[in-house]
Parts: sequence; structure tokens; C-alpha cells
Amino acid sequence: MENKIHSSAVIEDGAILGEGIEIGPFCHVGKDVTLADNVKLHSHVVVWGTTSIGRGTGIFPFASIGHEPQDLKYHGEECVLVVGDDCIIREGVTMNPGTAGDKGVTKIGNNCVFLANAHVAHDCEVGNNAIFSNAVMIAGHCVVEDNVIFGGGAGVHQFCRIGRNAFIGGMAGVENDVIPFGMALGNRAYLGGLNLVGMKRAGIDRQSIHSARALFKDLFFGDKPVRELAQGIDADTRKDAVCAAILNFISDGGDRALCTPKKD
Repeated sequence: MENKIHSSAVIEDGAILGEGIEIGPFCHVGKDVTLADNVKLHSHVVVWGTTSIGRGTGIFPFASIGHEPQDLKYHGEECVLVVGDDCIIREGVTMNPGTAGDKGVTKIGNNCVFLANAHVAHDCEVGNNAIFSNAVMIAGHCVVEDNVIFGGGAGVHQFCRIGRNAFIGGMAGVENDVIPFGMALGNRAYLGGLNLVGMKRAGIDRQSIHSARALFKDLFFGDKPVRELAQGIDADTRKDAVCAAILNFISDGGDRALCTPKKD
């Protein structure tokens, strides 16, 4: 399939282009970039560094993808940005590669949506089917699991983990880990409950939802620390896939504390 490259676009020697690619006016593709089949750069897009863009991903004007990380410890080491298949990257989005101080790679999964002016910092891992609304910012070293939705203007502290199918409310300031299926709201963010709407949309059955709600109450309204309570949860509860995901996330630990409900 023939590639369509506008005459004003700059494609540096060494760039690897698949088939069926469209590159619009005034785009710039660096020498170490790989674009898979059917990638579309609409116009005024810059893809730089050791960056690979997956099949069918579309990038809109003024996005800056793969430039050096915003990290004062970075001194020009070769690091990597990997963007998966069928992603939508809208206007003004910025994504940085990893750093030598961590894994050296920033990785974005498949079927993700990044709306205007969202930012993914160095050394982050984003799973599949994530949605970043306008102006969402995640700092370095964060892990975002599958099916997470961020409301507009949300910000996430470095080293935080966001569990799968979580919902982060608009303008939330997240400074701690959010459990799978959790709903984080406010600045600083608190755990407002479970993402029941997201669970229903994901096809999770009624019994699992009831089990998860009971587990949530046991963990976050008990008389002991959450991690200690999680260790004492019975084996029958752990047989439920949703409950197991929450408990495993807690037991895996991380650099940040857990996001919890308000005291009142």
C-alpha cells in the first residue's frame, strides 16, 4: 500500500516506515523513529528519539512524541518510547521516553485515547484501552493498568499506580495508589468508592460487584491498616476475580501509600 507523504514533511534518513502511512504538512520524523503500517500524522506533528508508533495509530497537530524527558537527571542517554496499536493522540499531547535511572522505556498499550494536551512522562507504563481526557498529566514512573479512565485536568504524582478499570475524576490530584475498580475524586484525591458504572460496562456480573463492595467495606472501614486487613481476607473471597485483582494490587505494594476514603 502506497504511503502518502506531504512535500513539506521532513523524514530523516534512517526512519523506518511501514505501509499505508499518511504524513501531513510540516511533520518531522526523526532518524530513529519507526512508524508501523497505517499510522497517520495529520500535520505539524513531531516524532523524535528512539520511538516506535504502532499500527493504525493517529497523531494530531502539535503533538510532541519522543522528545527528551523532562527530568533534570537526564544527560542524553538513549532511551525508548513505545506506543501501541490503534491509539488516538490528539492535539498538543506530549509523551517522553524513559530514563537510564529507571527502566529506560516509556510504554503505551493498544487502543488508548489521549485527548488534547495530555502528558505522559518518562518511564511510565500505560496499559490497553486507557482514556486520558483533556489536560491529564501523569508524572514519571507511574503505572496505569488496563481500562483506566481519567477525567479532564487530572494529575498523578510520580511513582503512583492506578489499578485496572479505575476511574479518576476530573481535576483530581492523585498522590497515592488507586486500587483496581476504584474511583478517585478531589484534590488531594480520596477514594470515593468503586467504579460501579465502569464495572457494569465491563460486563462484570452482579455477584462479583456485591463481593467487591463487601470487600471494599471490610478493607477501608476496618479497625486495622488496609494491608494488614487484606492479608486476612478468606480464600473464598479471593476466588472472585474482581476481589482477587484488588487484593493482589494491595499485596504487590508500591512506592506510594494507598488512596483511601475520607475519614468521615
